[in-house]
Amino acid sequence: MTDLLSVARLAGVSRATAARAFAEPEKVRESTREKVYAASNTLGFRPNYVARQLRTQSTRIIGVMLPTLSNPVFSEQLQAMENLAREHGYSLMVATTDYHPDRESVVLENMLRQRVDGLILTVANAQHSPCLDLLSREALPVVLAHNPDAPSPFVTVSVDNQRAMYQATRHLLTLGHQRIGMIAGPVQQSDRASLRYQGYCQAVEEAGHSPLPLIEMPHHTRADINVLLPWIAAPSSLTALLCSNDLLAISTIGNLQRRGFNVPQQVSVVGFDGIQLGEMLCPSLCTIEQPQQALGEAALTSLLALISGEASPCRTLDFTLRHGESVARAQIL
Repeated sequence: MTDLLSVARLAGVSRATAARAFAEPEKVRESTREKVYAASNTLGFRPNYVARQLRTQSTRIIGVMLPTLSNPVFSEQLQAMENLAREHGYSLMVATTDYHPDRESVVLENMLRQRVDGLILTVANAQHSPCLDLLSREALPVVLAHNPDAPSPFVTVSVDNQRAMYQATRHLLTLGHQRIGMIAGPVQQSDRASLRYQGYCQAVEEAGHSPLPLIEMPHHTRADINVLLPWIAAPSSLTALLCSNDLLAISTIGNLQRRGFNVPQQVSVVGFDGIQLGEMLCPSLCTIEQPQQALGEAALTSLLALISGEASPCRTLDFTLRHGESVARAQIL
């Protein structure tokens, strides 16, 4: 049976260096790592991670809890985290909650039982989260992604959701829109949507108008035309809609077009996230673009620092307003 010493001899390194290449790859030069991995593949050697875990009390596994993978904003973030984790010798254990707060506790408990070395989480509401209450009593490194309102001392990585939606609303106001509404999924399942609604309200109030109630859809990424019709079919119908995410905006555009509404001539639509799919549509989607890859890398980097015993500050990343064809100047009636 092939052992680590055989791999080391074939690679031309010491046994200690070969062991370190598997256990702590970030501490071994890339050229040396490649020699060790090539020798391992040639000899059919697989390192015994179970034995290493018992010896070091480290699984080299990071738990990642996300609301869903059907939304590209999370899958693109996950890919960036997975690539960076692999470079540092970690694997990811991924679970989704489908935006259900009750499922978060089940997912978290399973990850804790697996003895993960750290956690990257996106919870429904960071201010009222049983998961965070539990983790506050655990000696485990944790980073919150997309939850800027998480209580201290949790480390967070996100964009400024309120300011981003404020800027999106201001963009519509400068184009002459006065009857602007905002659409979101079940707001109790997303503190991000609540912050974005606050940004909408702030911009509308500063312009001297009264904010409208949030148009709440039964699902986070699918618009229900029956919920929307009363807002766009009345004599004082809305001329612009802000959506709490891009998939919801895309669904809204599709529903409007199927009902004969012209987007953006009759109704302008703005999304939030900046997924690539939005650029492929006709009309292309105007949206707030979050740096998904940078956010994933920042979350993973912050967690690795915490695992190493280093301090890691909360981070607020930049966003951009991506102009698209789904927004036009308001028609003067």
